[in-house]
Amino acid sequence: MWGTNSSSLTPEFFILNGVPGLEAAHTWISLPFCFMYIIAVLGNCGLMYLISHEEALHRPMYYFLALLSFTDVTLCTTTVPKMLCIFWFNLKEIDFNACLAQMFFVHMLTGMESGVLMLMALDRYVAICYPLRYSTILTNSVIAKAGLATFLRGVLLVIPFTFLTKRLSYCRGNFIPHTYCDHMSVAKVSCGNFKINAIYGLMVALLIGMFDICCISLSYTMILRAVVSLSSADARHKAFSTCTSHICAIVITYVPAFFTFFTHRFGEHSIPHHIHIIVANLYLLLPPTMNPIVYGVKTKQIREGVIKFLLGDKAVLTQDN
Repeated sequence: MWGTNSSSLTPEFFILNGVPGLEAAHTWISLPFCFMYIIAVLGNCGLMYLISHEEALHRPMYYFLALLSFTDVTLCTTTVPKMLCIFWFNLKEIDFNACLAQMFFVHMLTGMESGVLMLMALDRYVAICYPLRYSTILTNSVIAKAGLATFLRGVLLVIPFTFLTKRLSYCRGNFIPHTYCDHMSVAKVSCGNFKINAIYGLMVALLIGMFDICCISLSYTMILRAVVSLSSADARHKAFSTCTSHICAIVITYVPAFFTFFTHRFGEHSIPHHIHIIVANLYLLLPPTMNPIVYGVKTKQIREGVIKFLLGDKAVLTQDN
C-alpha cells in the first residue's frame, strides 16, 4: 500500500470517505447530485451546440458564455463520476497521482470559471458604456487571447499545488474525509508541515478571487453610472436586463465558494464536517447546473434559439407576434 522514497512516505492510493457521518445516507445523497450532474451536462452541452450553430448568437457575450459552459461541464465531470462511484459502489480508492491530477483540475477550472465571469463583466461594461465600439473592441482575436490568458493564469498558479502536496509525508494514513481530492483536504492528511500549502493556497485564492471580484465590482460600478445617466426609462430597463443573468451567475458561483474557502481555514470546529463537504460539492455542481437555466430563461436570444431548434422557425415568429 505504501511506496517510500528518500524524502517522504507516499501512499500508492488514497481512500475517499465520502460524506463523514452520513455514510448510511450516501445513496439518498447521491440522487440530487446525480440529477444535477445530468442537468449540467445536458444544459451546458446544449448551450455550446446552440451558440456554435445559431448565427444570431455569434457575438462576444455568447462566446464567453460558451467558454463558461465548457469550463462548467469539465469541472463537474472531474469530480461527480468518482463521487457517484463512492456513493453507489463503495469504490473509494483513488491512485495517488490520479488524486493529484483531480486536485489540479478542480482548482484550475474553478479559477478559470472565476476568470470567465470577470471577462463577462468586462464584456457587459464595453457593451453598455461603449456600444458603438463594441464589435471593434471585442474582436474574435481579443476574445481568444482573453480566454487563453484566463486558462494560463489558472494553470500557472495552480500547478505548484501538485508539487507542494507531493513533497509531504503521509505517515498518518491515506483516508481523506471528502468526496474528491481538494488541496487542503489532502494536505491535512499528511504528518508533515503543510503551512506552506496553506499560505500558498490563500495567496492563490486572493490573487484569483479578489482580483476577479474587484474587476467585476468596478465594471458594474461603471455600468451603474452609465445606466443611471440614461434619460429613457426603457433604455435603463433594457440595459439592466442584459446584466441580470450574469449577476445571477456571479451570486451562484461566489457564495458557496466563499463559504467553502473560509470554513476550510477558519470554521472547521464551528461547522459540522458533513455540512462543509456537502456545500463543497454544491460549489462545484450548482453553477454548472443553474447557469444554463438562468441564461435560458433570462436571455431572449437563447430562448428563441432553443424554441427554433425544437419547433422550427415558425414557432419563433409566432412568439414574436
